[in-house]
Amino acid sequence: MSLDVSPALLEKAERGEVDEAEFVDCVRTSLPYAWEMISSLVAQLKVDGGSFADNQTPPPDEQARGQLLRALASDAIRGALQRHFGVRLAFQNCHRVAVFPLDASVNETLARFTSVRSQLLNQSPEFRDC
Repeated sequence: MSLDVSPALLEKAERGEVDEAEFVDCVRTSLPYAWEMISSLVAQLKVDGGSFADNQTPPPDEQARGQLLRALASDAIRGALQRHFGVRLAFQNCHRVAVFPLDASVNETLARFTSVRSQLLNQSPEFRDC
């Protein structure tokens, strides 16, 4: 199971009443490594400015790597995180997470980061099994 959903939140979902803030809190508590990674990148982007902030350090273990994969591979989770933090998320090599501001001035940088060329150039034998 990728998220630890409380009985109360599950009941709300079964009734059709889902508050995104409650969902985001569920993500925060269920995927703490992914949450901290994205939170720290958002803070870095705010402090440093620029067109994006990214992480290039592999996760410490498979559990942490799994959290990143679950957070960024799920459209619902990824979308909720983007709305919550007010950023666009990008992802490479199962650990290189990047946050981009919503400002259209970074669209070209985002397009380069998520391009096929960048994906190929970001490959390394160390990441084959990640």
